[in-house]
Amino acid sequence: MLDGLLLFDCIAAMKLRIIASMVLCFVGLVLSGCYTTVDGGKKTGVPWMKDTIEGRYERSVDQLYEASLAVLSFNGTLVSENRINNSIVAKVDTTTVYVQIEPVGPSISRVLVQSRTRFGRPDVDLSSEIEKQIALELK
Repeated sequence: MLDGLLLFDCIAAMKLRIIASMVLCFVGLVLSGCYTTVDGGKKTGVPWMKDTIEGRYERSVDQLYEASLAVLSFNGTLVSENRINNSIVAKVDTTTVYVQIEPVGPSISRVLVQSRTRFGRPDVDLSSEIEKQIALELK
């Protein structure tokens, strides 16, 4: 026995370090991942948490797009806007907000609001607030 006489006490410390590094690797793999943004992009972050709020309105896609532009420019800084797929990306404080507008029917459109912090964590409260402000902007 190597560690029976406590002459080789380094073996116990080595086992502890190996187990600790395996636990850290497992935690790192579990907590990291990729999520899909509402405009079709992929980003690193926590993928299994709710981050999107949806609203449906009897308005055209253009009316929703203009209301979304107004709300996002009021609350933060516009990063990009894409009229082809009707998506807008903005920064509100340190949170990135993605807005996607899609037609559902002939007179019904939906807006998807997704927000993520700079560390990839969802901010559903901000998504909900932006979606409510878009609804109020339509009136």
